[in-house]
Amino acid sequence: MIPSQRISQIARSALLKEINLSPKPGLVDRIDNGAHSDMDHALFLESIDAISPFFSLFYESGCASISSKDTLNDLRKVGVKCENAMFSATNGVNTHKGGIFALGLLCGASGRLISNDQECTIKNVCIEVSQICDGLLHNDLTSGNARCVPPTAGQLIYRQYGFGGARAEAESGFLTVQRYALPAYRDALRDGYSVVESELIALISLISNNNDTNVISRSGIDGLNFSKFFARKALNTLREKGFRDFETEVSNMNTIFVSRNISPGGSADLLSVMLFLVNFERYFLNGEVVC
Repeated sequence: MIPSQRISQIARSALLKEINLSPKPGLVDRIDNGAHSDMDHALFLESIDAISPFFSLFYESGCASISSKDTLNDLRKVGVKCENAMFSATNGVNTHKGGIFALGLLCGASGRLISNDQECTIKNVCIEVSQICDGLLHNDLTSGNARCVPPTAGQLIYRQYGFGGARAEAESGFLTVQRYALPAYRDALRDGYSVVESELIALISLISNNNDTNVISRSGIDGLNFSKFFARKALNTLREKGFRDFETEVSNMNTIFVSRNISPGGSADLLSVMLFLVNFERYFLNGEVVC
């Protein structure tokens, strides 16, 4: 399989694994719709089908770009078409805008690594994403060009709390994933948990640490603090009582999150990032087939 097809498969697999992971607090999964009334599991699958063909185009844009700075503009052009395909498939519902942004960057960064004969490691692809996004936070949220009237939700949150959301995560090279999700996932695997169990542990670790602007936009800063508190409580349950009680705690979190309109969509996007990174390195370093 040629690299563009393999990268596309890795990105698609990340989205499928994320939506199928259940239970997830406040998020759409195979069990229920979480805190959402306008989307469900089936709609997410339709959305994934619609946007998956664009992942190879993101990759090819990265391969063709002369520099990291040029790459962002090229990826944005593909991203607009990808988002239009998503909205067409979902009748205007935003199922994967954050996923398109994050995975589009990773696919483009992968193209740059491979076309420049660099080693395909998690560290290197995250560095490349950071270089592609250098200055993104300033340009989109703080510069004169970013002054929308009225200001966007992202701009308001950044001005009030200093949280840059998806842009900050990308410009940092997905540090929240590297610092919290990947270690939690790897530790869980070493402790004998299954792959799926380890993915859920990684998600709750993300919720407990991520300054999720999706949560703030729906539920305010109190909602963010509330979600972090319950995620940390669930992780304490895991350490003290084991996975069965942890999973029950996560299910209880879902009920509470739904009642408070909390949906940690930013953390779900970062879980997809983690899943991409894990399979990216696994394939290119070990030759393992992505599933």
